[in-house]
Amino acid sequence: VQLQASGGGLVQAGGSLRLSCAASERTFSSYTVGWFRQAPGKEREFVAAIRWSSGYTYYEESVQGRFTISKDNVKNTVHLQMNSLKPEDTAFYYCTASSRIILSSIRNPTAYGYWGQGTQVTVSS
Repeated sequence: VQLQASGGGLVQAGGSLRLSCAASERTFSSYTVGWFRQAPGKEREFVAAIRWSSGYTYYEESVQGRFTISKDNVKNTVHLQMNSLKPEDTAFYYCTASSRIILSSIRNPTAYGYWGQGTQVTVSS
């Protein structure tokens, strides 16, 4: 499945952005779709994920309560609504998907087989 991420940009601290991840050629049905981010000089880290079939969501602790991951069944798209953004949220954000992933691996980037091209999010102080 090919993934297309969009929605990044420059925003002031406290602001909001919404990222989108669209799948081409295939639906997300039965997939787990996630967002990871990577800042310069740092490792890629888990942000959030959603199981398409059940709607269960998972979040990294530092974004819990500020970010919301959701799915649009009609448009076959996953959104990441990011509110109360902080400068430390600045990173390149990647959407990813896996057709078969166990709960203990949801936060592990190596467990995902499909990656989008990413989108830059910059939060100014």
